[in-house]
Amino acid sequence: MTARGLFVVGTDTGVGKTLVAAGLLRAFARRRARVVGMKPVAAGAIPHPGIAGDGWASEDALALRAASTITVPAALDNPVLLPEPLSPHLAAERAGRRIELDALIASYHALAAQADVVVVEGAGGLLVPLSDTATGGDLAVALGLPLLLVVGMRLGCLNHALLTAEAIAARGLVLAGWVANRIDPDMLCGDENVATLRRRLPAPLWADVPHRPDGAPAARPLPLDETQIDDFLAR
Repeated sequence: MTARGLFVVGTDTGVGKTLVAAGLLRAFARRRARVVGMKPVAAGAIPHPGIAGDGWASEDALALRAASTITVPAALDNPVLLPEPLSPHLAAERAGRRIELDALIASYHALAAQADVVVVEGAGGLLVPLSDTATGGDLAVALGLPLLLVVGMRLGCLNHALLTAEAIAARGLVLAGWVANRIDPDMLCGDENVATLRRRLPAPLWADVPHRPDGAPAARPLPLDETQIDDFLAR
């Protein structure tokens, strides 16, 4: 059986993609035995002595591993780890590397061969450059997975979310759903903004995540709509 895959994208960087991806993995794990997260490209590394090789890791990849039920080599779940927290194409250039889509796709298929569900977390927003010729949107097209959009609820989010939805549709991709993540506790008319997106986005709301001021939010349960999870797995 081919693994079910889901690509988590965001309206921007810092909107909670890792929080949502880890929460999805935990929700899927209650229904499927073998679930695994993937961070194809991570820009920004931290020292981590538990990692074989040079002892560096991505915080995002570590959070996804903690929520996964199978252990895989870092070369598969985070094939590109770049030292500096920059746009991937710049981080790769400064590290003397080039991000190749074919290698990322091969890693995904290797994971899919071992898992029931693979949750892929993108880098930054959908159209973040990965190289001089490729963007995160090109990777999404190449993988052909349905997308879940994480909307960071703050001033400007309506435009960011609707533009991203248009970019998804223009590439022939499927928007499976979206998550409202209330990253700005002082945002005015937060409920009204969520209601506007519920009317305008062409996909169901999977979760409305309240603001989380603590330092380790990815380990806490998400208020996911369990019906949406079941419907996704049944497709």
